[in-house]
Amino acid sequence: MNGTKLSYRMALSVFGAMASLVALSSLPKRAIGLGHVSAQSSSAQSNKDAESLRAFAVVASVLTSPRCLNCHIPGDSPLQGDAGTPHNMNVKRGPDGRGTPTMHCTNCHQNENSTQLHAPPGRRDWRLPPPSMRRAWQGLSIGDLCRTLKDPATNGGRTAAQLIEHIRDDRLVNWGWSPGPGRSIPPISHDEFVAQFKQWLQTGAACAQ
Repeated sequence: MNGTKLSYRMALSVFGAMASLVALSSLPKRAIGLGHVSAQSSSAQSNKDAESLRAFAVVASVLTSPRCLNCHIPGDSPLQGDAGTPHNMNVKRGPDGRGTPTMHCTNCHQNENSTQLHAPPGRRDWRLPPPSMRRAWQGLSIGDLCRTLKDPATNGGRTAAQLIEHIRDDRLVNWGWSPGPGRSIPPISHDEFVAQFKQWLQTGAACAQ
């Protein structure tokens, strides 16, 4: 008799455990202690976004310097000098970014910088972006600059890899760190600029609102 009662109790115990497992399996993961997985994932993403935003803030310090902004303009008249004043002689962008037929950029801008203070700077194929792809940054917020830079419709159709190649190897980009006498350079080195640009892309290319 006692054996029968013991077996009965064991059966009830096993049945109760199985019922509990079935009930737990029907609950959302958060309710059975797995919600922390989602919270951790969200926290990791937030940290990654913050890292990406910090990297782009450093990138933007270069892109908003006079060496970049003087040519990345919404209109057709380039700027000059650290103050970003209108270019002398009413120079215009022209149909391909290289000036008008009578005022071609290379009339004054040669393959190298002039050694005279504030004389025309130079680099081979001196030009503005063409009117079909102005890549205008002047007046944009950091968030809008970020979105413009990573959008193929406004960045020259470049992929992430092509953007890195451009900012690392392009002659005119590199000129910004050797602009000739009397001109400031960007606030960080070119190597650091490239490193922070890569960091921004590798952490998700987040943009501020």
